[in-house]
Amino acid sequence: MFRRMSELTVSVLPAIAGLSAAEWDGCGAGDNPFTTHRFLAALEASGSVGDEAGWHPSHLVARVDGRVAGVAPCYLKTHSQGEYIFDHAWAQAYERAGGRYYPKLQCAVPFTPVTGPRLIAQDPQVQAALLQAMAEVAGRSGLSGAHVTFCTEAEARLGEAVGFMSRTSEQFHWLNRGYGSFDDFLAALSSRKRKAIRKERERALDFGGEIVSLTGDAIRPEHWQAFWAFYQDTGGRKWGRPYLTRAFFDLLHETMRDDCLLVLALRDGRPIAGALNLIGRDTLYGRYWGCVEDHPFLHFELCYHRAIDWAIAHGLQRVEAGAQGEHKLARGYLPVATHSLHWVRDQGFGKAIADFLKREREAVDYDMAALTEMGPFRRGEIS
Repeated sequence: MFRRMSELTVSVLPAIAGLSAAEWDGCGAGDNPFTTHRFLAALEASGSVGDEAGWHPSHLVARVDGRVAGVAPCYLKTHSQGEYIFDHAWAQAYERAGGRYYPKLQCAVPFTPVTGPRLIAQDPQVQAALLQAMAEVAGRSGLSGAHVTFCTEAEARLGEAVGFMSRTSEQFHWLNRGYGSFDDFLAALSSRKRKAIRKERERALDFGGEIVSLTGDAIRPEHWQAFWAFYQDTGGRKWGRPYLTRAFFDLLHETMRDDCLLVLALRDGRPIAGALNLIGRDTLYGRYWGCVEDHPFLHFELCYHRAIDWAIAHGLQRVEAGAQGEHKLARGYLPVATHSLHWVRDQGFGKAIADFLKREREAVDYDMAALTEMGPFRRGEIS
């Protein structure tokens, strides 16, 4: 037990299986597929996170009068891989100065640069207690710090109020402005950009097959086997080795196939490329892409254009297509701010990070404004 505020206590949970899905999701985790018990449990049960992966589950559970009132997905980290909010330079500087940056406490969804709740509770006091417990766990355990990545803007403000430093980064998201069809979306673009996307979509279909969008029971085991090959190829080239295990995709099918949208390019009935998305309450989240054949523009079609098609057809308000990628701008995905929180035990190191974050935030704000101005939309279409 690490924190007690009258009837409120916060404890560490070494495996998510120690809490029921009803207790975890009942705190509000169900609105975002990545913070659900079933997603985080699939990561642990499949061995995608754990001792060998360097992500040691250390979830926080807040209770009021013994009842679960809040949770936070946390991990003891021995590296900075799979986070997408980069602190490698901080680690190098700290260790050059004689400190030990790892292990650290990370509140995050592993391998997932997706904005969503991290302090999962209905009561702001419980959320604040979860943050304070993170700092206390890190301090008492001799960790260098505690970090909350891809949290909501409201959580970032709360974190600042309890002594965490906030960091602003950027991603590219597509917003549904009431479009009834993909053509309605194109009509909002400048003529040159509209023509470029239409030509790009035509060229993408030259691979000589068909593209299907599958969810739920329409996704079959052979589809996952094909996607595993795609994921291995992309993961091997990007990270050296894939983060997720093969067993993870079996568990994803078993417990979350209704949350999945798998977009596949088929030729003669055989998948040659694919993109995996997860479906949220109002957002489609693009996660992984891969292929066994290279074809011009097929990546853009499966990952970006088909995602917009599906979001419009199903009344979703947003498509989040993953980390980085200014190439998304020309395809209607505009820069938006993402947020993280950071607490470090060493006060001198904390002052240096705070100075860096201030200058970085100014640069990010400037970059977002410039990129928005360069976007593909006609004047007056966005505010």
